[in-house]
Amino acid sequence: MALKRIGILTGGGDVPGLNAVIKSVVYRGAENNIEVTGFRRGWEALTHLNLDDPESRERYVLPLTRDNTRTIDRDGGTMLHTSRTNPSKMKKVPEFLADAGFPEKDGKWDMSGQVLNNLERLGIDSLIAIGGDDTLSFAARLDQLGVKVIAVPKTMDNDVQNTEYCVGFSTAVTRAADAIDRQLTTVGSHERIGIFRVFGRDAGYTALYTAWVSSIRCVIPEYKVNLDKLIDLILTDKRRNPSNYALVVLSEGAQWEGYKLQEYGEPDGYGHRKKTSIAETLSSEIIRRTGEETVVSDLTYDLRGGSPDFMDKLIASTFGTMAFEATVAGKSGLMAAIHNGCYDMVPIPDPKLGPRKLDVDTMYNKERYRPNYTGKLGMPVFLTRA
Repeated sequence: MALKRIGILTGGGDVPGLNAVIKSVVYRGAENNIEVTGFRRGWEALTHLNLDDPESRERYVLPLTRDNTRTIDRDGGTMLHTSRTNPSKMKKVPEFLADAGFPEKDGKWDMSGQVLNNLERLGIDSLIAIGGDDTLSFAARLDQLGVKVIAVPKTMDNDVQNTEYCVGFSTAVTRAADAIDRQLTTVGSHERIGIFRVFGRDAGYTALYTAWVSSIRCVIPEYKVNLDKLIDLILTDKRRNPSNYALVVLSEGAQWEGYKLQEYGEPDGYGHRKKTSIAETLSSEIIRRTGEETVVSDLTYDLRGGSPDFMDKLIASTFGTMAFEATVAGKSGLMAAIHNGCYDMVPIPDPKLGPRKLDVDTMYNKERYRPNYTGKLGMPVFLTRA
């Protein structure tokens, strides 16, 4: 049967470049007389959509055309909006489905059946899911259930398995480096220690590459530094600097020996809670131990804002075309990726693998708490193979 209609959605945190993926799919669809249907608010669209209710249709279903996607790649965020909905572990069933009898375990409902029903009723022949490891874990589930699914990886953490690059990563590092550069004047004028926090719940790619291009220290989730040594290194940087300041960037999931990461709030659909600011904690330790003044900046959400940089727009657009081509070819269970520095289609990651971690032995200098700058000959641009 000829392909007639593709569905597309974005899930999890927004990043610059998502709209470029969407536009690429829509334009390729228009060239091949294939309709593209956008689902708003990620997987929530397919769990909460009531096809018998016009208001629900309007809220969750958006036909995509060349006209309504013509300029979207100029902006960040996602025109389809997003959520952290996990259809296989719903905390609450929509009221109109209260008596549907979805499987329940530990107070959470598996609404995969509702997702399948909505896709079938809408005549969706194949689905393109854009997201990080959480969003794509349900894409993998749908593939197992017989739905044709192609994935596109996005996350500024750059930690999706099976790919060396995720949409949003380059812009995040660019934004972080720019923010640090802008704040140098204030940190230097007051001769303080600048402490910057960036995203990176499980992996330190964003902090490491920001440190790389900013020539500063970094602390990452994959390696517990010694706090006394870290502070000594920072103070050494400060003394050696003619302007008498020092800088350090930390992943949100960074740790040091003897420190237990603190979390707060209710877990999201994938079991994640928000983390207290490791940057504020480090600041308190520096002040208590040395009396030095600090400036703390949480750069996390700022890195998501604005339009994508060249790298993200280029790769996002290419990933969109690759996903479309795989869909037209009737393939399923695959993800657009960069592998060994080249574009490739790879299996959607097994959710059991969890996030892709940074290779500490080759990428991180455990003595200096900096990126490892040497030994890159023959390595891919992003230093570690998927």
